[in-house]
Amino acid sequence: MIGSVRGRITSKTPPQLTVEVGGVGYELEAPMSTFFHLPAVGQDVRLLTHFVVREDAQLLYGFATDEERRVFRSLLKVSGIGPKIALALLSGMSVEAFIVCVQNQDVAALVKVPGIGRKTAERMIVELRDKLAPTDSTPGERLVPVGASPEVEAFGALTALGYKPAEATRLLKAAGPGTHTTEELIRRALQNAARE
Repeated sequence: MIGSVRGRITSKTPPQLTVEVGGVGYELEAPMSTFFHLPAVGQDVRLLTHFVVREDAQLLYGFATDEERRVFRSLLKVSGIGPKIALALLSGMSVEAFIVCVQNQDVAALVKVPGIGRKTAERMIVELRDKLAPTDSTPGERLVPVGASPEVEAFGALTALGYKPAEATRLLKAAGPGTHTTEELIRRALQNAARE
């Protein structure tokens, strides 16, 4: 099992990144909550990981905090929830907000995340209500410009999270002018989606 990686970021295309460790490039997928806090390409990073082995693939998921990884692993134990939906949940809301939704049985907030229907949200609440405790730790915020085309990267990230292309375009337009980084675009688009 791979528990963590420490190395140099060689590429970032939300929700995927590559971290080079001792000459080997590890491809990881990470939630947007982790992406918002990653350093720039070429800088060192340490990420906690969760390794998934399937018949057709071996997948590595990266997380900035232990709380993110803990919630991700808890989500995978809920029937009907796979890594893609778990990543979408952690990308659509913070760990703290998700725990509050579960504790308050807020189905309406959970179904706003792409891929989460009412039955799935209710199942999550029932299965996780007693397993997730509120947490006070929130990593410091650091936004770093990524790539030459933030709009294209943000569009790719939103479609990878399950938004339809037309919906992703609409959310990015609603993010407004003056947004300069991929992370800012994604954050504003997800915030607008949560308000709808």
